[in-house]
Amino acid sequence: MLYLTEEEVDRLLPMDDAIREVERALGDLGEGRAENRPRQRVRGPHAVLNLMAASWPGRGYYGYKDYSISREGVRFWFHLFDGNTGALLAVLQANRMGQRRTGAASGVATKYLARKDAAVVGLVGTGWQAESQLEAICAVRPVTSVRCTSRDTTRRQSFAARLGKALGVDVVAVDSGERAVRRSDIVVAATSSSSPVVLGAWLEPGMHVNAMGANRIDSRELDDEAIRRFTLIAADSADQARHEAGDLVQPVRDGILSWDRVHEIAAIVSGGVAGRESAEDLTLFKSLGIAIEDVAVAALVYERAREQGVGKETVL
Repeated sequence: MLYLTEEEVDRLLPMDDAIREVERALGDLGEGRAENRPRQRVRGPHAVLNLMAASWPGRGYYGYKDYSISREGVRFWFHLFDGNTGALLAVLQANRMGQRRTGAASGVATKYLARKDAAVVGLVGTGWQAESQLEAICAVRPVTSVRCTSRDTTRRQSFAARLGKALGVDVVAVDSGERAVRRSDIVVAATSSSSPVVLGAWLEPGMHVNAMGANRIDSRELDDEAIRRFTLIAADSADQARHEAGDLVQPVRDGILSWDRVHEIAAIVSGGVAGRESAEDLTLFKSLGIAIEDVAVAALVYERAREQGVGKETVL
């Protein structure tokens, strides 16, 4: 078995490659050639254990991610198995891997749902996940300018300076969500907020929105008006969304949305469902993070580690 650290995973998983592998996996999932199981949460008095698993027979792998959340922090691990023999091939520290695959999923959604000429990004949230969201969008669209915002002035200014330099685009920190969102082509909500940070009144025809926070029933990043206005709504897992996407569950409960309007991004990638059909469409990708995306990037990291002699051999 191979053991890989966060630093090793980071070196072996460039964003362009992560997007390519996640797109391939989602395409197979949409055609029924892969299997994904929604996240399960096991709660205790002091911590929560999260488990999610998937198989990708076409690549010859299956695996699961487990991560614990407590007052001591969050610990992420991924276990990769041989799809033919069942042998445990690798254990990866999976915080960086998860960040990059979450960005990659939004990159895939942006590729299929945003206008081809989308060049202006409005980013609400400037934390750890926001970095990979912006990196992925810049990899699939000709981004020229970004407006970012968050509650902490110093943090958003630091984010703007750091990501602008890293990505070679003009990133400007602004002082409100409205200023970030209005007149953008692509909008990203990457927050831990429990109440909406993107309002429907700010949205315009032709925009695409990636909402990747609010993965609890009691949390929202988008208000009801936004949900009403979307022409097309996609999620990475409709089944998982029913259990943890407050942005969708609450509008369904209130009669604003019906589940038959929520498509899976895998069906769009595989061609079973049409994506953007008009320059005026207003589209949403509700990202929750699913295990097939983890299998996709973990398989690539494992193969590169073997090729390059990276990682520590461990006998169980």
